[in-house]
Amino acid sequence: MIDSRVKFRHLQTFVEVARQKSVMKAAELLHVSQPAVTKTIRELEEVLGVDVLERDGRGIKITRYGEVFLRHAGAALTALRQGLDSVSQEQFAGAPPIRIGALPTVSSRIMPRAMELFLKENTRSRVKIVTGENAVLLEELRVGDLDLVVGRLAGAEKMAGFSFEHLYSEQVVFAVRAGHPLLNGRQSLFSGFGDYTVLMPTRGSIIRPVVENFLIANGISSLPNQIETVSDSFGRAFLRASDAIWIISNGVVAGDVADGRLALLPVDTGETKGPVGLTIRADAVPSAPQSILMQTIREAAAELS
Repeated sequence: MIDSRVKFRHLQTFVEVARQKSVMKAAELLHVSQPAVTKTIRELEEVLGVDVLERDGRGIKITRYGEVFLRHAGAALTALRQGLDSVSQEQFAGAPPIRIGALPTVSSRIMPRAMELFLKENTRSRVKIVTGENAVLLEELRVGDLDLVVGRLAGAEKMAGFSFEHLYSEQVVFAVRAGHPLLNGRQSLFSGFGDYTVLMPTRGSIIRPVVENFLIANGISSLPNQIETVSDSFGRAFLRASDAIWIISNGVVAGDVADGRLALLPVDTGETKGPVGLTIRADAVPSAPQSILMQTIREAAAELS
């Protein structure tokens, strides 16, 4: 029997604190005071009889019991949101909205074709596409803010509670503007990296460790001039205006390379190849529109990968 002492605010507050890893940030997003958030978490812990959060240095982290409860709390909030959306969207034949998280490489290469195919199915479902780092998208999927993530396969510790379906494999490339000095073959590629600004994936991105290991294996332990970014629009604009080197997933720049606006340095990056696919919560039951969209993503990936 469900304990009547557990309220919606308990679930919402706990999920937000777990997602932000911060009481202060959760309080700001929930528009309540920090003491109110702390009190709500304590009430929840009293009902559960266990601690769901614990101090970790100056921050906080979720306890083992908290991780278990988070999966169910996120699912409960998702079910409630879907119920509310179903009522508010009655004019759209009751079709629930679909919230997708996609890596920049997927957003620019796979999702346009997938959406073209999906719209032909006339499901009348609303679709929301969110682009961001893999770790952030998976956390939003875990707490129920997303229904599906299309991105790289994360480490085993990050995939607990998720189901992954492989679509294709993608590798990292070194992109530069057309006519870049390193394209003439007169200078050793890796020895010349220190002379140029390098755009690196951010530390939270899933390909950052892959890139760092690859650079170290090729004799580059540090880069004096680097900018961390996952913004594809910034990367394209900066490369057109400079001699920078952009280390990025191939799918992000494949169209630019095909159009001749960018070029790839002749670096063998086959060892950076990693699986890209569909990730959903293991306990999720996709709606009919979600299943159709997942199928169009599969078809788009098969066409373009």
